[in-house]
Amino acid sequence: MSAPAPDALRTGIAWPMPVAALLLAAWLGASLYFTVVVTRAAFAVLPSRTLAGALVGQTLPVLFDSGMLVGACLIASALLSPASAARTTSLAGGVVIAVLAAAARFVILARITRLRLSLSAPIDSLPAGDPMRRAFGQLHAMSVGALGVAMLTGIVIAVVLAHSLSTIAHD
Repeated sequence: MSAPAPDALRTGIAWPMPVAALLLAAWLGASLYFTVVVTRAAFAVLPSRTLAGALVGQTLPVLFDSGMLVGACLIASALLSPASAARTTSLAGGVVIAVLAAAARFVILARITRLRLSLSAPIDSLPAGDPMRRAFGQLHAMSVGALGVAMLTGIVIAVVLAHSLSTIAHD
């Protein structure tokens, strides 16, 4: 006769899941702070949009790198947990976050960097209809979109994990 499974295992939450949830919460907080405070402050206080863009461009890779790490942690914690809604959500969401962060970091930001290096003048000085300025606008929108979808995915995961953890606490 075997001993009954601990509450956490019966509800599908193993010890790595709360750790991944904490990392996710930290990443979501940093991402939200970056998007709401840092970017707006950079464009408000720096003497040029070019400098503000350079600051944001230097800090974004860290945000995307940490997103890849959080995605990997969510995947690993899901693989170490028993079958449950929390496991499925963490696994699928972790893949989404990791892929979006990697695409933004290694594809979109690389293209933005190449575009900036190919310009002889700051992007803001180009006419609105210039193909290079439009290309930058599209890449910028893709970067914002990738981060936004990754953050929304993270929020969904956080809600599911919080619900699963609260179920354990009430059992």
